[in-house]
Amino acid sequence: MVQVKLLPTPEQAAALEATLRGCNQAADLVARTAFTTQITREYDLRKHTYTVLKARGLGAQAAQHVIKKVADACTTLKANLRAGNLGPPGSPRRTRAESKPIAFRPHAAQPYDDRCLSWQIEARTVSIWTVRGRLRGVAFTASAAQLKTLALYRKGESDLLCRDGMWFLIATCDVPDRPVAVPDGFLGVDLGIANIATTGDGARHSGKGLNAVRHRNRELRRRLQAKATTSAKRLLKKRRRAEARFAADTNHVIAKRIVTEAERTGRGIALEDLQGIRERVRLRKPQRVTLHAWSFAQLGGFIAYKARRAGIAVIHVDPAYTSRQCSACGHTDRANRPEQAVFSCTSCGFAEHADVNAARNIAARGVAGWAVSHAA
Repeated sequence: MVQVKLLPTPEQAAALEATLRGCNQAADLVARTAFTTQITREYDLRKHTYTVLKARGLGAQAAQHVIKKVADACTTLKANLRAGNLGPPGSPRRTRAESKPIAFRPHAAQPYDDRCLSWQIEARTVSIWTVRGRLRGVAFTASAAQLKTLALYRKGESDLLCRDGMWFLIATCDVPDRPVAVPDGFLGVDLGIANIATTGDGARHSGKGLNAVRHRNRELRRRLQAKATTSAKRLLKKRRRAEARFAADTNHVIAKRIVTEAERTGRGIALEDLQGIRERVRLRKPQRVTLHAWSFAQLGGFIAYKARRAGIAVIHVDPAYTSRQCSACGHTDRANRPEQAVFSCTSCGFAEHADVNAARNIAARGVAGWAVSHAA
């Protein structure tokens, strides 16, 4: 995905805003029809709503995309219900989700295809359909690398998005992955809270700075919410994505360093499979805030896609007892880890930083997992 920032004139911005509002109001109408009739297949929804959307002033392609957006949202809702992501049957959250039609925010993203959006990459402009007619020459800004990716690999739909008064186009790009090289061993990565990521080579990426920022922002939000004045609410709205951007930038930097080290040494990357950890772990209330703010999935995703670009093998392993198992002799005991940062084997006497020891166990499991999966 390549995200570029649009630079519309006030008149163009008004047309874009009217388009998003109109498309999402139409999506609400289609969603109500789907809820009432229990029809969620795109083709069947089209029979019931296409003519109505055209009568509301939407173009043919825009109407098709609105219907598809609703059908995809219905599919996602059903998948979440089946997976139990909205709670067990009868729970309040699940009951709320099942008892009303899907609703779309006024500025929710709207997909465009090449019939209603065209790119002039050299001129850095786009021509885009709106409910007020075709807008030509809408300027956008992008880096040289983004322009190159758009020119070579853009394929499929692009999404129009408004965020905090700024306009963006998110273009889908089909960038081919490099062939995965046979790894000469694995670089184990232990993910944590005190240390965001620790490698088996001993490199530790501390989470102290990020945790401090989160704590400071949490206290600031608490005070502003208690104050509840107009200026406090305005400041809350202004800062609502600052922490997420800071965390994402931190994860990008860490992921790049890990992938660069693995590429330099010709190794693959072994990560813990932490899916469902929030449901498995039982913590006291003060610790839950830290756990739920922990963006381990985002960091793992960043490492995975950067590794694919570099042709580096990535494998996910079972994280059970990696923090209690000795990487030297294999002895596993709860007493091996007397403190959060200390590992001392009660069998062979091996001592190491606890996260480094866990990362080495992850690397060993990565080697074993790769051998099993590629035995043929």
